[in-house]
Amino acid sequence: MINEFKDFIAKGNVMDMAVGIIIGAAFTAIVTSLVGDLINPIIGLVSGGVDFTNNYAVLSGDVPEGASLEAAREAGASIFAYGAFIMAIINFLIIAFVVFMLVRYVNKVKAAAEGPQEAAPEEDAGPTELDLLKEIRDALAK
Repeated sequence: MINEFKDFIAKGNVMDMAVGIIIGAAFTAIVTSLVGDLINPIIGLVSGGVDFTNNYAVLSGDVPEGASLEAAREAGASIFAYGAFIMAIINFLIIAFVVFMLVRYVNKVKAAAEGPQEAAPEEDAGPTELDLLKEIRDALAK
């Protein structure tokens, strides 16, 4: 059983997956910072500082008028935080677009590094049907 476990761990795909998870975690921090620190402020500037995060509806409980989402949660009220959900969707779309652009760029770099695909030499598949018919005709003519 120990040997089977060693074989499992030593397989390339398990190691590749582990490296992918580690790099993915580090990449998540970079993309989150890119979105939160660079892209969202630009969107806020263009949209006039619109931030939906503190938009919510009180379902039950008492919340002071104009209280932030965090204050409403601390008050113990049951709230419907639709603004935080909208911001999560916007952040997801931005992150997905950034990741798409990065993957697209990496694929272009890979394609350029590989160079043009050389055509595989055609294998001699033998004579065609037309060639065989010509040979039969010539043989009959003799």
